[in-house]
Formats: sequence, C-alpha cells, structure tokens
Amino acid sequence: AHTNKGAWTKEEDERLIAYIRTHGEGCWRSLPKAAGLLRCGKSCRLRWINYLRPDLKRGNFTEEEDELIIKLHSLLGNKWSLIAGRLPGRTDNEI
Repeated sequence: AHTNKGAWTKEEDERLIAYIRTHGEGCWRSLPKAAGLLRCGKSCRLRWINYLRPDLKRGNFTEEEDELIIKLHSLLGNKWSLIAGRLPGRTDNEI
C-alpha cells in the first residue's frame, strides 16, 4: 500500500481531526485506513500529538513551566517524554 510522505495537506489535517473527534484516538495502526488517509499510523499519531490536538499549547513557556522543567530534568535527566507528560499541552519536542 502506498503511503504519503512529507508535508501534510490541510485536507489531510481536517480528515484526521474529524475522525478523532468522532471516534477518539483508539488504534493508530488502523486509523489511517478508516479515516481515508494514505499515511502510516505513526505519522498520524505524531501529527495529532505534536500539531493538531486541541489542548496543545503553543509559544513560550511560562515561568512556572520553566521552573518545573528544570526541577523535573534534575530528577529525571533527559527523559523528555516523561517530563512532557507532567506539563499538560506540551510535547517532548518543545521541551
């Protein structure tokens, strides 16, 4: 099966958002076919988590977030996804 690579189109984003709004996140492996997307499950998951989900915060970190990141880093080291899990709306890529 052919899958698209590279930049996502606005139409692909809209399909992914509409599907997740209706059905929830569920199984990423079967989502692309069900949503009518020529993408792999991992690509859909990353697009949703890093760009599209509604609770995603954008822009600069607050002073409180900065302090929490520093504190968590001293406890957890470079485990960025664990640290991000304690900062609602932030991704490991941002931190």
